[in-house]
Amino acid sequence: MNRHPRILQRENTALLVIDIQERILPVIHEYERVVENTLKLINGSKILSVPIYYTEQYPKGLGPTESKIKSSFGNTEAIQKMTFSCSGAGDLFQDLKRKRIKQVVVCGIESHVCVLQTVLDLLAEEFQVHVAADAVSSRRKFDYEIALRRMESNGAEITLTESVLFELLNVCGTDEFKSISKLVK
Repeated sequence: MNRHPRILQRENTALLVIDIQERILPVIHEYERVVENTLKLINGSKILSVPIYYTEQYPKGLGPTESKIKSSFGNTEAIQKMTFSCSGAGDLFQDLKRKRIKQVVVCGIESHVCVLQTVLDLLAEEFQVHVAADAVSSRRKFDYEIALRRMESNGAEITLTESVLFELLNVCGTDEFKSISKLVK
């Protein structure tokens, strides 16, 4: 059976969590939603063995990653960056290519700056990008909405956390399905 080429496939997908840092988080529109859905994406990716990357923008100024999210990564360190786009986050893009990643699920903040520039750069590098709209945000709702429209008009898939997890899962009736179902309830 042929599946649509824009449906996520775990064998060639990675999750990228962008700059969900403590000092800026309190001013982000609906930041609780962003944290909650990011945790679902991280935990679901772990269940499904999907590689996960996370970045911090200028941690000296913006502080570390939000504590619940950071603890979900265990001993894995954030990729620190000074550029707004994750294209400047060390060899992140090259590592994705080395691992033959073709689809990247993106979540984080701010939608209209770091997320937007990263998405556009991933698209320029011919990755298929899926933005979890319920796991990204900006300080202002208007900025978030315009950013989503701009990403979509440039070729990104705008999706939802639950859609991402069930696309990666693909089938029901497994232990993974039971674990993912518990996550999204």
